[in-house]
Amino acid sequence: RDNISRTPGRWDADLQKAVFVTENGKLRAEVSATQAEVFDENGTRLFELQRTHRHSPTLEAAAPEGAVVLFDGQTNRFPNSRVSEEGWLMEGASSKPAFQDGHLHLEFYLPYMPDARGQGRANSGVYLQSRYEVQVLDSFGLEGADNECGGLYKTSRPRENLCFPPLVWQTYDIDFTAARFDASGNKTANARISVTQNGVLIQDDVELPSVTGGAKLPETAAPGPLFLQNHGNPVRFRNIWFSEKKPTE
Repeated sequence: RDNISRTPGRWDADLQKAVFVTENGKLRAEVSATQAEVFDENGTRLFELQRTHRHSPTLEAAAPEGAVVLFDGQTNRFPNSRVSEEGWLMEGASSKPAFQDGHLHLEFYLPYMPDARGQGRANSGVYLQSRYEVQVLDSFGLEGADNECGGLYKTSRPRENLCFPPLVWQTYDIDFTAARFDASGNKTANARISVTQNGVLIQDDVELPSVTGGAKLPETAAPGPLFLQNHGNPVRFRNIWFSEKKPTE
């Protein structure tokens, strides 16, 4: 209880409670694993904050009838992929089935990387058709830019930042409509995408004028596999399924 941290926001993991004091000594915060209490310079408690555990309402959602299960711990349709000791799919995987229109459900787990910053912090990406990226990044508490979690890379920032803290499972539920091409191979309509992160719509029917950065395939009329980017960070995935939709005009 009496350990004083001189580094804002950090303390040894074996401490049961840490105490933070402002430079002018007028506020003191006592932080434990379950709550934070804030006191004034006279020792009067001003307020307390209870720790909140966030859970996505679509976590562990079952694949509907007819959906293609890509990974569930038993089924693995990512050839030559790596699986962790816990049975989770590791980054850098590409599905064997290729897809056009449909709904993707995917769950991801971000590592805790306190010394990393920016794009070096739990970076990966979910590429529809290996062409269009929905960014994966530890963006908890950040502004919600187009290169942060839930962003369509360099195309569209999320409507709000719904990224949970690292070390908890999060969900993407993505509705995707592929680009359209005529018989001569000329594009007649751009791809479109809606993204729901942790139960909240953050990208609403956004038009994708071209492939995004890091795409594995150029835009064509051909279907493409789901690609989970390896950006050198240990991001994990599970419960991945794709419900195909019949193409519409």
